[in-house]
Amino acid sequence: MVWLIAATTGWAGEFAVFASGSRLHVDGHELAGDQVRLYSGSGYVELARSAIVAFEPDGLATPEPAARSGSAKGASTAPVAPQQLADAAADKYGLPRQLVRSVMAAESRFQPRAVSPKGAIGLMQLMPATAQDLGADASDPAQNVDAGTRYLRDLLIKYDGKLWHALAAYNAGPDALEKYHDQIPPYRETVRYIERIDRDLKQAGGASQ
Repeated sequence: MVWLIAATTGWAGEFAVFASGSRLHVDGHELAGDQVRLYSGSGYVELARSAIVAFEPDGLATPEPAARSGSAKGASTAPVAPQQLADAAADKYGLPRQLVRSVMAAESRFQPRAVSPKGAIGLMQLMPATAQDLGADASDPAQNVDAGTRYLRDLLIKYDGKLWHALAAYNAGPDALEKYHDQIPPYRETVRYIERIDRDLKQAGGASQ
């Protein structure tokens, strides 16, 4: 089963079409021999050229940013709600908003200061080593959500758009899937994690995989 990855808001770029039929929104691409780089934001993901069968133009213009109104000196800024952080990161990395919200809910129940017994931190429950690899401060909600969503996007690319595999890797780590020959590991926590997000997506009217 394959997840269709698509941006929820219009911005310039293109869609990379995988051999499986799944599509991922990216800013652009670059071919280099038998490899292809998919660019998004300030980073990129490199994978085998054979994994992509086509690139389709987005054709949607980037919306003009809203003008900022002047604020009085010393005025306080209201914290951004977790759902807004999830939506912004989903739009940035071309993922469905409900998917990122569902992962956030399963990971931390939208609690910015959540810390798991294993040491995972914040809204998207990033392990310190993972956050460091992603160049993010896991204790900063905005950076945490941005990095967690980028990591989820990268896992979807790694597993050719297979949502359950990406979720299993997010929860148990890619090494767990490698141990079971790229199959979803039979861990009770991981299976329940996938089932919870799948159920949440179905209730919200989204496709599972």
